[in-house]
Amino acid sequence: MMRKLALGALLLASVSSGAAMAKAPRFAATIVRTSYGIPHISAGNWSGIGYGVGYAYAQDNLCMLAEEFATVAGERSKYFGPKDSAVLGFDKIDNLASDVFFRSAIDLPRLRRGITTQGPEAQAVIRGYVAGYNRLLRDLGPEGVPIACRGKPWLHAITADDMLRLTEKQVLLASSLALAAAVVNAAPPGADHATSQAVTLPDQEKIGVGSNGWAFGGDLTTDGRGLLVGNPHFPWNGPARFWEMHLTIPGVYDVMGVGIAGTPIVSLGFNKDIGWTHTVTAAQHFTLFELAIDPADPTSYIVDGKSEKMLTKTISVPMPDGAAPVTRTLYSSRFGPMVAAPALLLSWSKTKAFSMRDANAGNQRGLAAWIAIGKAKNVGDIKTALATTLGIPWVNTIAVDRGGNALHADVTAVPNVSTEKAKACATPASALLAGRVVLLDGSKAACDWDNTPGTAAPRLLPAGDQAVWERRDYVANSNDSYWLSNPAAPYRQLSPILGPWGTMRTLRTRSGLTEIARRLAGTDGLPAGKLDHAHAEAMALANKSLAAELVTDRLVALCTGKPDLAAACDALAHWDRRFDLDSRGAYLFHTFWATAQSIQGLWAVKYDPADPVNTPRDLITEGAIGEKLLAALTAAAARLAAENIALDARWGDVQFTTRGSQRIAIHGAAGALGVLNVQQSQPVPGGITPMHGSSYMQVVGFDDKGPAVDAVLSYSQSTDPASPHFGDQTLLYSAKRWVRLPFTPAQIAADAQGQAVKISE
Repeated sequence: MMRKLALGALLLASVSSGAAMAKAPRFAATIVRTSYGIPHISAGNWSGIGYGVGYAYAQDNLCMLAEEFATVAGERSKYFGPKDSAVLGFDKIDNLASDVFFRSAIDLPRLRRGITTQGPEAQAVIRGYVAGYNRLLRDLGPEGVPIACRGKPWLHAITADDMLRLTEKQVLLASSLALAAAVVNAAPPGADHATSQAVTLPDQEKIGVGSNGWAFGGDLTTDGRGLLVGNPHFPWNGPARFWEMHLTIPGVYDVMGVGIAGTPIVSLGFNKDIGWTHTVTAAQHFTLFELAIDPADPTSYIVDGKSEKMLTKTISVPMPDGAAPVTRTLYSSRFGPMVAAPALLLSWSKTKAFSMRDANAGNQRGLAAWIAIGKAKNVGDIKTALATTLGIPWVNTIAVDRGGNALHADVTAVPNVSTEKAKACATPASALLAGRVVLLDGSKAACDWDNTPGTAAPRLLPAGDQAVWERRDYVANSNDSYWLSNPAAPYRQLSPILGPWGTMRTLRTRSGLTEIARRLAGTDGLPAGKLDHAHAEAMALANKSLAAELVTDRLVALCTGKPDLAAACDALAHWDRRFDLDSRGAYLFHTFWATAQSIQGLWAVKYDPADPVNTPRDLITEGAIGEKLLAALTAAAARLAAENIALDARWGDVQFTTRGSQRIAIHGAAGALGVLNVQQSQPVPGGITPMHGSSYMQVVGFDDKGPAVDAVLSYSQSTDPASPHFGDQTLLYSAKRWVRLPFTPAQIAADAQGQAVKISE
């Protein structure tokens, strides 16, 4: 009898336990917002983290994200019209061309298969993100949606496919996405082109992504711990904007930082032991292949003497108002899609054509890489995460740890092309594209990328053949190649696929290395010594212009005594050589330098690879060069007059952004001026306004309790004008103020704004 009772109790307990498990939510998260709208999201598992991020991100940026889902689905023509345009990569492209590209480039079956191999964590955060986004739509209801997308047909619930498409776009962003128009343009001789678009290759000083990253080891810091300065230069508008978040799975993951639209985890930030930032690498993530066309068929090509037929893919793009879909046929070779860009000498003729392969196509390893980085306890763990996944798509990783170690790893998904292969497989056209993209001979099978066993994906360059620095003093990168992260120890020459070696550095790179040297020597106006937060923050926002230092004194000497340039010359003479809000004469120099920097033979001391930080220098002001300089200054003064802007106007009165009816002055300037705090701006009535530049800035250090981090998000958390966080941090950035980020439970509780939000389903 007792045995029967015990068995009955066991069965009852089992049923009760099963009922409880059945009622347990699939997704659950708690969201606490602190000052400036920063969400601290905690959950018991990875799906809960994704759930909270999807919900909170959509609270701040719903309409922008919904439009991006329509973009990557190839539905811009349907919702916004085929002739309107969107920014795809770094250039504008019409909606029809955008749709053709995404419908041809994104292979959903491949992506669905690929995500199943990325481990349970990556799969769970994506499932959770989809559920969180859709939950917010239900919670808002039709009338609660922000006005920008209220009632719009492109706002709807999403699926995992939408996330896969968006992730694919993001890994191609600073990779081959710049060639999207070239893919769409490609058609055999005599055939109609799918569209006609301008095509450019990536240029770090012109595209919307860049950055500075400085990692100081314990030998150079006041407390012997690592100190990181992260200053990514990213777009101020659109889905590549950063968004701050703090994510916690107790005992598993506790990381704070930022991600861009659709990123379910932190991709740049810190935990209690490490801090990391990214800068866009100079490595090339795709190559071109020159094909020998079969004389008998312009859609066939010769490899090792044998003809191969190109593959075709017919794309159907839905049109608005029930109009018939537009169809286009695109072609591809064994290497990848065909490309055509006559302005770049990439034409499809009866004898040759060009094809492209991107190492990031189908790269879904980034989630695993960033999850592993977030769990790291030291820079060695970060180095391991980068090497084993080869999942970081197109950025350097600069990092520090509390032990005082500094890391720069230019380890990304790049083609496995050695120096020897690049030389042996070059064609006559390769030299014309040198430094911008590697071009290989597609008529030889041996010229395909090499395949090294043991790499995370086929045909990728092993991490051991890429550049990794680990030091106790410092490493720095401002988008130039791996060569000169520390001038005291230049890196050995590697494959040209990783960028140029021994070449002249940009003014921004030179400026960063110069300012570090001045800080350590005490020649920057502060006492010599080691660095702390205050020093790092002052350096990051000093707004000095290396171009101004190299040019202004000699230019003023040249223009002095010229009656027609007296006012302009006086404005430059009294300018402080910075791009601070109160800097007067900065816009005149900004306008002058846009033309003058292209004058050939400008410097008396030419570039010297033995002294790359300090050369070239010494402006030539005699003869024809001097005349060209005066002409550039005359033209700059005339332009300011035409714009009704004073020659000695305050920089903050010229460069500004708007938030609602508020006009906010913005400091910083273009990287080509040798300014570290980059702001690339475009003309607007009354001045210029930032398009991209300094975004999420962080200075990461460590104390006995955890991370000590000051940060500011220049354009603020939300893209919704109705949000209180549409411009609050923009005002902070304008005033050069930082936020000490709350990280520990006590710090979060002390700064909590409103009640915690608990969501589950």
